[in-house]
Amino acid sequence: MSGTDRAQRLDIHAEITGKLIAAIEADPGKPEMPWRKSSLPLFMPQNALTGNAYNGINVVSLWVSAECLGYSAPIWATYKQWSELGAQVRKGEKSSLVVFYKQYDADPNPDDADDNGKRRVARASSVFNAAQVDGYTPPDSPQPLGPVERLDMVDRFVAATGARIEHGGERAFYRPSTDHIQMPDEGLFCGTGSMTRAEGYYATLTHELTHWSGASSRLAREMGKRFGDAAYAAEELVAEIASAFLCSELGITQDTRTDHAQYLAQWLKLMKSDSRAIFTAAARASEAVAYLKALQPPG
Repeated sequence: MSGTDRAQRLDIHAEITGKLIAAIEADPGKPEMPWRKSSLPLFMPQNALTGNAYNGINVVSLWVSAECLGYSAPIWATYKQWSELGAQVRKGEKSSLVVFYKQYDADPNPDDADDNGKRRVARASSVFNAAQVDGYTPPDSPQPLGPVERLDMVDRFVAATGARIEHGGERAFYRPSTDHIQMPDEGLFCGTGSMTRAEGYYATLTHELTHWSGASSRLAREMGKRFGDAAYAAEELVAEIASAFLCSELGITQDTRTDHAQYLAQWLKLMKSDSRAIFTAAARASEAVAYLKALQPPG
């Protein structure tokens, strides 16, 4: 790649990063999963008894639990709530933590005119996923919608990388132990309010392809030294920003999508201690895109 080409690529990436940051600062809203999971287009975690969605840091916490433990349904409840539903948490199952706030009244601070005496205290609660209980019938599996529209140029780009890609189930992930990308059944992709089925499919695929690029035998991307315990979140930032870059460069989308900003905003909540997190992740994302491009045939 010539110096001019490299500068143009970095200019494009800087522009996209700027748009993503602007969208995040404008509060893009909650993310939607572009494929159906257990009849739920949204992949926001929700409570099995109340039907209410979890919010704040609990969203990211339950995402991580579901991803690490392989849960496909975003349905959670406490031990007591599962009992009220007639279900039983299986013996030996480990819970996941969520945080909720209880409000109480106290004497207002006389030196603070804005103090109304309302106080909040954080409380932890243990919840279990629907996959951890017996006696609960999850929503019916979604009906497949058929193939998504294929984008030949993108398919050729992905094929040239040599990445092994398998389809099946309701999850998308890169598994280092088998060095393969797992994609949900193609017919489950339903898109979102601002992303078509095809855009959702390829945005997901490029996200996982970025994870693939970071394997120890490739870029050996190690975010832990920079981000400490937030390495998992950092890698998600890299993958989603690289996906935004590739969606633009490969013509998957015509403009920076709010979907990318919505997803990034959730992970940035874990990285508040590092104001440069998104810029560092964007630099790593550019490296990943350059690596994937270098695998393409000449011409």
